Amino acid sequence: MKSLRKAVLPVAGLGTRFLPATKAMAKEMLTVVDKPLIQYAVEEARAAGIEQFCFVTGRGKTALVEHFDLAYELEATLKERGKFDTLKQLEGASAIPGSIVSVRQQVPLGLGHAIWCARAFIGDDPFAIMLPDDLILADTSWVKQLADVYGQTGGNVVAVEEVPREHTNRYGILKVGADDGRTAEVLGLVEKPKPEEAPSNLSIVGRYVLMPEVIGELSRFEKGAGGEIQLTDGMARLIGRQPFHGLRCHGRRFDCGDKAGYLEAQIAFALSRPDMADKVRAFLPRYS
Repeated sequence: MKSLRKAVLPVAGLGTRFLPATKAMAKEMLTVVDKPLIQYAVEEARAAGIEQFCFVTGRGKTALVEHFDLAYELEATLKERGKFDTLKQLEGASAIPGSIVSVRQQVPLGLGHAIWCARAFIGDDPFAIMLPDDLILADTSWVKQLADVYGQTGGNVVAVEEVPREHTNRYGILKVGADDGRTAEVLGLVEKPKPEEAPSNLSIVGRYVLMPEVIGELSRFEKGAGGEIQLTDGMARLIGRQPFHGLRCHGRRFDCGDKAGYLEAQIAFALSRPDMADKVRAFLPRYS
């Protein structure tokens, strides 16, 4: 079994739900407290032992790669002024040379197509997929939790959550076999089924560990729900050929592709920080 060392981050979306803020800025550069969403994702992956990253970008997304570049003038100025604590805060926004690459998804043909665009990067290795819009607050990185299950079971492992039955048409939904309450055997996957047709209310959320064989399935370019190339459809064709499990990860997920979810994440992450928690608790009652 190969170690998990690669992660693909699909970041080509237009971020229309956050206009006008995202008119000239990638939505993944929106900050929660003092770090952009893309940095939270990279730090989460690093905590799981991920060493190589591929950003699947679109036009106007160059800032995502530049964020992890060296800032010579800034760092030199901070050193000169003796602001070493501030300098230390930049560590998460740096990268070992050659550890981050980007590929371009020229046409928005769906998440499955975005992953297919990273096929040369993936090669014959297992890889994680991280959707930066899903921001995780957890003691243990969700990618690390998935990687640990992958180490035990082999094959594909996806993060899952239970959703209201009436919301199944928003997610990829699992057909479940053996289930111990945390890890569930996946017998089938359906993309955005109607509530009355959904095999369960257990949905895939934005963290995956997949085998490279999924690229061959995505290469069929078969369109699914919404007329797009769906990652769920490619994964579904691996079931029965490889182990496939869903994991209820420990921790909280915030949907930062939604304005209310993004605002909730701001509060939750601020409250999780010793330097900010008391200040935030002091002003919150004013708005209740």
